[in-house]
Amino acid sequence: MSVLVYLDSANGALKKTAYEAVAYATHFGQEVIALAIGNIEDKQILSNVGKYGAQKVYHISEEKLKTFANAAYASVIAQVAKDLGTKIIVFSASSIGGVIAPRVAAKLNAGLLSDTNVLPKIENGQLIVGKTVFSGKANATFSLTGEFNVISVRPNTVKPSEVGSPVNVESINVSTQESDFRAIAEAILKTSDKISLTEADIIVSGGRGLKGPENFYLIEELAEVLGAAVGASRAAVDAGWRPHSQQVGQTGKTVSPTMYIAVGISGAIQHLAGMGTSKVIVAINKDPEAPIFKVADYGIIGDAFEVVPALTNALKAYKQKIS
Repeated sequence: MSVLVYLDSANGALKKTAYEAVAYATHFGQEVIALAIGNIEDKQILSNVGKYGAQKVYHISEEKLKTFANAAYASVIAQVAKDLGTKIIVFSASSIGGVIAPRVAAKLNAGLLSDTNVLPKIENGQLIVGKTVFSGKANATFSLTGEFNVISVRPNTVKPSEVGSPVNVESINVSTQESDFRAIAEAILKTSDKISLTEADIIVSGGRGLKGPENFYLIEELAEVLGAAVGASRAAVDAGWRPHSQQVGQTGKTVSPTMYIAVGISGAIQHLAGMGTSKVIVAINKDPEAPIFKVADYGIIGDAFEVVPALTNALKAYKQKIS
């Protein structure tokens, strides 16, 4: 048996989430087959996926599929899974994978678990997977028993590491239907150089404690020094201080960075639901009774307008010292 992994890509290169999905798939203890679709001209990029655990890498580069079309991509992936006999299909729970995975599951009449953040295992021949539920208050375990099973993995669940060697990249041809191309984009352009919130290793988020949108420069400066993404609480977004695309929480984005820094955020349960699985949580708040301190690994009780500039300056000095 083998596992098929769809490789996220953008602008002719693989995204970090592609390597994470491959690393996740290696935990099944089966052959890992990676599949890339679209405009990736540098085959060495695909070959290097073998370093992270893929035994085979396939690339579909047909002209019609160079631009992302969710229905067409889903049809192609389902077709490849059937042709190769791969019973487990893994995606990243990214903006792309999150759209395709349910479509592939429907086409294969497969079991589906979305946004898993727990490593899989096989017990007595059964595929066991898990995820946090009820706003992060509990962990749930599922047994997927379909002939095919589709899983999407929350970004930053697995840290990729080199465990193998580059592999040969094979091109394959697939059939497509005109009905799969009813609506496609002419081009997908990168509109910002900012780090994606869901894929960031470090996130600095601000909340109501910053007192106004004009003070979010404190968050942006700290994030820039750390190479981090900027997030916000629902209160900050509802007040119009930040765009909804930066909202972390139950009604915003769910994130699992290596480090999450919460500045002026009290820690309402809705916010904790979106960042509670972060590896390390740092809280900066002047209220010692703020709920955020109950989940924080490190806490600073103090005024954000004093603590954050001091922290930013200290980090800048340290970076200059080691450069």
